[in-house]
Amino acid sequence: MAPKPIKRDKNILHLSKEHHFSLLFCWKIRQGIKKDVDVERIRRYVQYFWTRCLQQHFRTEEDFLFASSGGRMVQKALKEHARINKLVTHVLHLPASDTSKSLLALADAIDEHVRYEERELFPHLEKKLGRAELQHIGEHMPEEVLTDEYHDEFWNWPSTL
Repeated sequence: MAPKPIKRDKNILHLSKEHHFSLLFCWKIRQGIKKDVDVERIRRYVQYFWTRCLQQHFRTEEDFLFASSGGRMVQKALKEHARINKLVTHVLHLPASDTSKSLLALADAIDEHVRYEERELFPHLEKKLGRAELQHIGEHMPEEVLTDEYHDEFWNWPSTL
């Protein structure tokens, strides 16, 4: 039996939708490595996704959702954001020969982070913040859901070159 979908408050629902794209990002990296795609292609995708999606997503969470709350669970998420930032920087500056393991470590870190936020942190914040605070956050948070529209579908290799 499939797990029951998580019901998310409408005011932070778009953050969960962005998490979906982050999980796809991880899957695409893993597919690229599995299919032995040139790591430079994957690295260009990491640069794109980081600057177009993930950095902005982290900023939105930190400026709107996390700013209204504190505690160890939020601190854990903030530490994970910093760790992922370091992993991205590391991946983007490594010699190509050393990149595959670091790409997989990045994918694992993001995957674990998204699952932590979805399964533990967001439900905790929805209870802690309450309806009025969530509505206030939702009214001030950017509405645009960041999507992944990368042109080089290396994860489908060799059909796309």
